Amino acid sequence: MTIRHAMQRRLRLSATAVMGVGLAAVLTACGGGGDDDTAMEGKNENSASSERKNEQTPAESVDTEKVIGKLAGTDDILIELHSASRDAGGFVTVHGTLTNTGDKTFSYNRWSSTENSLRSKSSISGATLVDPVGKKRYMILRDTDGECLCTTGLTNIKSGETRPVYAQFPAPPAVVTKVEFHLPTMTPAIIELTEG
Repeated sequence: MTIRHAMQRRLRLSATAVMGVGLAAVLTACGGGGDDDTAMEGKNENSASSERKNEQTPAESVDTEKVIGKLAGTDDILIELHSASRDAGGFVTVHGTLTNTGDKTFSYNRWSSTENSLRSKSSISGATLVDPVGKKRYMILRDTDGECLCTTGLTNIKSGETRPVYAQFPAPPAVVTKVEFHLPTMTPAIIELTEG
């Protein structure tokens, strides 16, 4: 049995236990960098944050006036990041606002990773956090159905329209205070992690 299959089996068993007490799904994580397991340490099976957030509503605690980083790219899309906070459960949540600054409706999303789910295909599931010093890449967390813990439904964004976006990642080690937020086809942004 491969490590991946063993991890999937363990996650299914954990999800069953968590659902039994009415909690949300188990988080899964992928980290880069060879056989080092530090990227997996951000997984928190019992975290209430694993409940799927409403993708169209920003968290009430997010100050949308504050901008900690900007990503720009093709198709006249701008993403302003408002916060990147560590949570006690061992993950980082990044919040931002996507704006269509162009004249045309934005319909084609190049930001999702290879997805099996139609829901996640119009998402920012391809986003990653990169620790350039520790040479680690942190991928977006997933629920037990394989859905990204991130904003979905990013199609048909009209000219001038804004939409809140969020993504959850396993947390880098506590000594890491700055990371790069990457999204395919866009310039990366260096952002500072804060304690939630």
